[in-house]
Amino acid sequence: MDVDDFEALFRDYQGEVYGWIMRIVRDRTAAEDLTVETFWRIWKARSRFDPKREFAPWARRIASNVALSHLRHRPREISLIVDVPAAQAADPAVTSDTLTRVQRAFRELPPKLQAAATLALIEEQKYEDIAAALGISVGGVKSRVFRAVRMLRKKLERVGIRP
Repeated sequence: MDVDDFEALFRDYQGEVYGWIMRIVRDRTAAEDLTVETFWRIWKARSRFDPKREFAPWARRIASNVALSHLRHRPREISLIVDVPAAQAADPAVTSDTLTRVQRAFRELPPKLQAAATLALIEEQKYEDIAAALGISVGGVKSRVFRAVRMLRKKLERVGIRP
């Protein structure tokens, strides 16, 4: 693969990679930086790409690893939800204090559980796509989501929120 081919891949897949990373990290600025990092890693690993396979799943796998690494090393103060839809804000049952507590509990999940839960529960991605991107089985995705939900319930109950 030469530089021109790589530039074409970047143009074709930049939006998809950015969107995938955004689903995991929930931070626009970080997602932009991580998209560049992902393509840098793709360039460095280009010799390992099997041209008989599709590029998108391979790129999503690299993007997932970059995003998970970011989640492991980021400060805990990053907001979980970038844009809260107006319908949620208008719900009297969801106060800003409750939302803050839920966000904090979610951020405290281990990164692997947080990524699986975000993609499955918030972004409603297919388990098969999540499994391929995270390099685990569909059963592994289900297990991570189950464990994340269980941990969230316990954390929320400790702070007085009954899920």
